Amino acid sequence: MWSVLTPVDIGIVLGYFVFVFIVGMTINRERDSASGYFLAGRTLGWSAIGFSLFSSNISSASIVGLTGLAYSSGISISAYEWMATLVLIFVAIFMVPVYLGQKITTVPEYLEKRFGPSSRRFYSLLTIILTLLVDVAASMYAGGLVMNAFFPLLSIWETCIIVAVLSGIYTTLGGLAAVVYTDILQSVLLLVGSTLVLIAVLSIFDFDLRAAIDAVGGFEMFPAVDDPVLPGPGILVGVPILGFYYWATNQYVVQRILGARDQKQARYGALFGGFLKLAVVFLIVFPGILGQAIYPSLDNGDELYTKMLFDLVPPGVMGLVIAGLVAAIMSSVDSALHSSSTLIVIDFIDKDERLTGSRLTRVGRLVTVILILFAAVWSPFIGYFEGLFSYLQQILCYSVPPVSALFLMGLFTRRGGGLTANITLSGGLFSGLLLGLLNYCGCIQLHYTYVAFLIFVISVALFYAASLLDQERRLAELDGLTWRGETFITEIRTWDRYFVPVVILLVGITFWIIFIFS
Repeated sequence: MWSVLTPVDIGIVLGYFVFVFIVGMTINRERDSASGYFLAGRTLGWSAIGFSLFSSNISSASIVGLTGLAYSSGISISAYEWMATLVLIFVAIFMVPVYLGQKITTVPEYLEKRFGPSSRRFYSLLTIILTLLVDVAASMYAGGLVMNAFFPLLSIWETCIIVAVLSGIYTTLGGLAAVVYTDILQSVLLLVGSTLVLIAVLSIFDFDLRAAIDAVGGFEMFPAVDDPVLPGPGILVGVPILGFYYWATNQYVVQRILGARDQKQARYGALFGGFLKLAVVFLIVFPGILGQAIYPSLDNGDELYTKMLFDLVPPGVMGLVIAGLVAAIMSSVDSALHSSSTLIVIDFIDKDERLTGSRLTRVGRLVTVILILFAAVWSPFIGYFEGLFSYLQQILCYSVPPVSALFLMGLFTRRGGGLTANITLSGGLFSGLLLGLLNYCGCIQLHYTYVAFLIFVISVALFYAASLLDQERRLAELDGLTWRGETFITEIRTWDRYFVPVVILLVGITFWIIFIFS
């Protein structure tokens, strides 16, 4: 076993901390402007957007959780990664023109324009709760686990608080620009660190990929219908619903796209983020699968990543990998904190737009501090749930399918108003609560991907039923908010000559990955 931390490792990690704080607290020169603080002055280019999408998503929770699930279930868990690429292509084509065309600051603003103010507040509150309970808390907890492995004298409570404080400082001071541009640095570091771990794992097999694959008994991309981890049909009907919520409607993610300088940069940023997501299949999922041959008797797959660091990564190099893990922790926490602060300030505190830009910024910072404290207190309790990735997915599957249904119906139909939106969201959430109770009591036994699909179908049915009773809105009010045939034709004319080839290339790589691992 390699020594845990050498002076070189410690120096690399400390140097990373110093550099990221310098960048984070000096990058945003428009900190006192509301647009500068919440949307980086709408100046982001495609590379910054793509790196930030990737870095915010690939949290320490993703690294630890995905590696652990790959260890226990195999390649099928990579469906969350390649499905994200397909969803981001959808976002680039259909969501970007609507969001940027309406010049919204928060995603719930779209619901207000499409359905009315009550749906905006309803969804904004739901997003804040989910972001704090799922994104922030899970990232802090996973980060705490990793830091606890290297600093065992600290308790999980103490490490979670340290993660919260470190991530919160530059987020509070710098706003979205600080978050995005530190995410670029953190993405690069994360990619380098993950590549080093992959190289260390492959070295066990003398870099013979065929021998490595044979050692774990091959791959199965689409498992059986009753697979307890991720059934094949669930990949096709449940994962897209969860992915659409996350990548197309979640303020935590979409805020980067809203900060784009124009639609072209937003479109390519989404596509670049989709390309980076495909790398996760090789850099994070693949080492987890090969871990089955290296450590055949682990009780908890979530322990695999840190164990590989201790055993396989040499001193000096470990410092880079740890810095990459810290980057993953901080980039996810800072993004979630800032998006929640934006929703609270814009959708609730300043819903009547009475505050000045500088005062909005001060309020946003104060709200961020409060959110940091809440998440730091809640995150250690995640240890009482059964597995980190399971915690993330099971909360989402019971709560977000009504959101996906409402946005898709709102985009592609011109039916319904405020009553329709409220019935869809409340009825869908109630059905999720009911199914959750039935599953918990053992009355039914459905995998969470099937539950997500069932709730989605119920929500769509509620939308159509409620729209029959809802007062019709003037069609002119929906221009720019819904898609029609002529709208799509007009949009195609704004694409440059590289857009379609890039989309085809991404789709081709995605299906190539599915094919070679099936």
